[in-house]
Amino acid sequence: MSLKGACIFGQSGGPTSVINASAYGVFSEALKNPNITRVLGAANGIKGVLNDNLYDIGQEDAFELELLKNTPSSALGSCRYKLKDPSVDDTDYKRILEIFKKYDVRYFFYNGGNDSMDTCNKVSKYLLSQGYECRVIGIPKTIDNDLFGTDHCPGFGSAAKYIATTCAEIYRDATVYDTGAITVIEAMGRNAGWLTAASALAEVSGCGPDLIYLPELPFDLDAFVVRVKKVYEEKGNCVVAISEGIKDKDGVFIAEYANKDAKADAFGHKQMGGSAAYLANCVKDATGAKVRAIEYSLMQRCAAHCASKTDVDEAVLMGAEGVRAAVAGMTDKMVAISREEGVDGYKAKVEMLPLTVVANTEKKFPLEWITEDGAGIKKDFFDYALPLIAGENPYTWEQGLPRFANLKKIKAE
Repeated sequence: MSLKGACIFGQSGGPTSVINASAYGVFSEALKNPNITRVLGAANGIKGVLNDNLYDIGQEDAFELELLKNTPSSALGSCRYKLKDPSVDDTDYKRILEIFKKYDVRYFFYNGGNDSMDTCNKVSKYLLSQGYECRVIGIPKTIDNDLFGTDHCPGFGSAAKYIATTCAEIYRDATVYDTGAITVIEAMGRNAGWLTAASALAEVSGCGPDLIYLPELPFDLDAFVVRVKKVYEEKGNCVVAISEGIKDKDGVFIAEYANKDAKADAFGHKQMGGSAAYLANCVKDATGAKVRAIEYSLMQRCAAHCASKTDVDEAVLMGAEGVRAAVAGMTDKMVAISREEGVDGYKAKVEMLPLTVVANTEKKFPLEWITEDGAGIKKDFFDYALPLIAGENPYTWEQGLPRFANLKKIKAE
């Protein structure tokens, strides 16, 4: 099972607060493994491989690599590049194989979500078809928590913690005046409502939203306005949390109501955003109340100062376990988490899943965790999510500001 050679690690898709913690897990484990002769980082994901733009991680300072554990966003750069099916066009695959041979790459680790696991799967199968031995492992990340097969995904816990914390703070601020107001908060989540559901966790602080709407159920605009108006009249204030991906009974995104000219990316995903502002205007017209729309936008995925220690620790673990699994002989797999009940409650167990099972498959928020009226979250979700947001990650500060990793990014020769 022994295989010696270099490894390449790349990051893809939308960043998270802990994506670099997974990078640290890969780097720290790979740098000390005798079977891995060289550790390389791809600039901007798979495009860095295609462009022969690789960094020599072995020349980075150990202290800076350690700081990756509390550095948000993708330290190596990211991309949204879709590989074509090799039976249609194998140009990119031939180039990848050429680069792998140039650096004697025998291990490839790719950190991303649904589309990135598809990239892993395609690369793995092409290399196998060419008789080139290389072990390919997907390291999961997504704040959306929609990757199939894993109980949860690195990135979700920290984003959920930020959303719940910020929602509680917004609730306190929005209800402070004697004159009432309506606040519509928008969280990320194109097809799965995990992040928006996290706003319900603010109820632990007594500051949860009055209404919560997820994309798993059809959204009725008229019924929404009536419901908001009723809460506002009864309480004097109303805080609503919605997913950016809520859509009507015909499958049309509310975001498209607001922006009919939205462009799609390489994977066919239209840019979301604007739903809260659109709904706020609808509610204002119907009530005449003071209305504010708040879009969490990029903040929910880069708030490393609010990261969950559980999330950071698991992100590091999954990166390291990916390396250990590859060296042990595994390939065409994704690192996943299954949940166990330990002596002290929540406990995570790492397992390996076939990439063919997880690639391009979404995990939706369970309908049975949504209240019968379609506008709230049941206790089952609290039991699921609270362990994932637990703990505060040790953070490095300088002059009152966060100290992030500053990689030298020396190009590999």
